[in-house]
Amino acid sequence: MKIVVQKFGGTSLSTKDRRAMVISKILKCKEAGKSVVVVLSAMGRKGEPYATDTLKDLISSTCPGHSLKTLDLLMSCGEIISSSLIGAQLEAMGEKVVILTGPQAGILTDSVFGNAEILAIDNKQILSHLSNGAIVIVTGFQGATELGEITTLGRGGSDTTAAALGVALNAESVDIYTDVDGIMTADPNIVPNAKIIDEINYEEVFQMADKGAQVIHPRAVEISKKGNLTIKIKNTMSSHPGTKIHYYTHTGKELYSTRPNKGKLLTAITSKNHISQVSITMDDSLQGDSILFSSLADANISIDMINFFIDKKVFTIDENQIDLTKRLMDKFQFKYNILNACSKVTIIGSRITGIPGVMATIVTALSKENIRILQSSDSHATISCLIKEEDANKAVNLLHDAFNLNQ
Repeated sequence: MKIVVQKFGGTSLSTKDRRAMVISKILKCKEAGKSVVVVLSAMGRKGEPYATDTLKDLISSTCPGHSLKTLDLLMSCGEIISSSLIGAQLEAMGEKVVILTGPQAGILTDSVFGNAEILAIDNKQILSHLSNGAIVIVTGFQGATELGEITTLGRGGSDTTAAALGVALNAESVDIYTDVDGIMTADPNIVPNAKIIDEINYEEVFQMADKGAQVIHPRAVEISKKGNLTIKIKNTMSSHPGTKIHYYTHTGKELYSTRPNKGKLLTAITSKNHISQVSITMDDSLQGDSILFSSLADANISIDMINFFIDKKVFTIDENQIDLTKRLMDKFQFKYNILNACSKVTIIGSRITGIPGVMATIVTALSKENIRILQSSDSHATISCLIKEEDANKAVNLLHDAFNLNQ
């Protein structure tokens, strides 16, 4: 049995015409001889009646002190509505359809309501229905604990559902349909001449998602990488082949896809706004370091771009954690300074490791427009620069040109 998992996001389901295109994609896959598992998000985006954020606001805006367990039960309704609607349309066309909620599909999660993690999937029921020739529709974004309590998987959770099902069912691929033709070298709203990436490896796309690009949930990438699962990012509204996310196995060694890419050193450039830089002046006692970072961890404050010096510690936080960070600094009487309205601009490419001159290209491109680098960090596939948020869009365009990604 050759199984393909198709996942459709909220924008693909938001209008009657778009839902017709979803139906067409499903039937085309079935006509190609595939067994089809469809994962659906809630319809539309915030403000539309059945969108997840709209449902969430029904409780969050009127019932302070509500439990996450109760909120999960409400938020799971959006996917049930969209799955029932698409299922009914397929049935009206004479198709054999089985609709399963996350728990009915065998998705077992932990009990972290609002951001649950999938622990296991019992694939027996889905495989049984597929073997009987049915199109199986599974509600995305949800599962259940061992006690049968409904959980949701966090923002972008339907991507996670699709990837986890793809691995559990040993699918040929997971096709994630959205409103763009594939993953691009930069956000096209920022860089008008950004190009579609034909192929990309898991590390690169994980870094893109982690560094601010709205392409696919990082958790879904991690699951797919572990399961050696091919993912395709496609457009519901077009026939473009999209972007293929995968790696190859060759002579017993894992080798990432090394597409020709016209000789380009980089794969993509991303930016992430609403970041604050925290600089703390300290003595050289190790006890002070321990108190600082233990306190940050205990308060669930996530820090990034960490630089240590003998008399200073510098790191970044999301702006929504500023007040809590200030209270901690004041509690332990640390001398600190916080710089708000920053952006982290990141270049991504698995080829940059060990290549001289990459940082020089970045500095040269930004300095020509008097954009100051406030801080930097790097990994084997990324270099990130902290700059003022007001310069972020210009910086992305400058670097996109400097590394010839527009060609």
